[in-house]
Amino acid sequence: MNKVILLILSAFLISSCSDKEDPIGQWDDNIKLSTKSVGFVVKSDSVIITTEGDWWWIDDISINGISSTYYNRENIDFYSESYTIEGDCYTVKRCDKNTLFVKMNENVTGQKRKMTITLEAGDYFDHVVIKQASN
Repeated sequence: MNKVILLILSAFLISSCSDKEDPIGQWDDNIKLSTKSVGFVVKSDSVIITTEGDWWWIDDISINGISSTYYNRENIDFYSESYTIEGDCYTVKRCDKNTLFVKMNENVTGQKRKMTITLEAGDYFDHVVIKQASN
């Protein structure tokens, strides 16, 4: 009897496995960034990144691994088409529903700087990584 139960459980476990890598609930890319990686010079530099999707918001901005979450902050209206987030060394602006403007101040730290901007649209997350050269 134990062998039959073990056989049935084994068959169930094997049949429930799949090769699908995406976890349940993850949406397809509905942001569609024009670029996901940008290089900045040491001096103050900026970039405009466009999207094909228009229902997204800025979820998080990190500089060299130190993260600041922006979703659900009272001082930012993520339902508006335009808003600006300013940090110590950067300005990130959603100019309209399809345009993201990113500016970093001159890098005087003596080390390369890496900024990661996380965008969210429902259950889809995407990232823009900006690497700024050091002096």
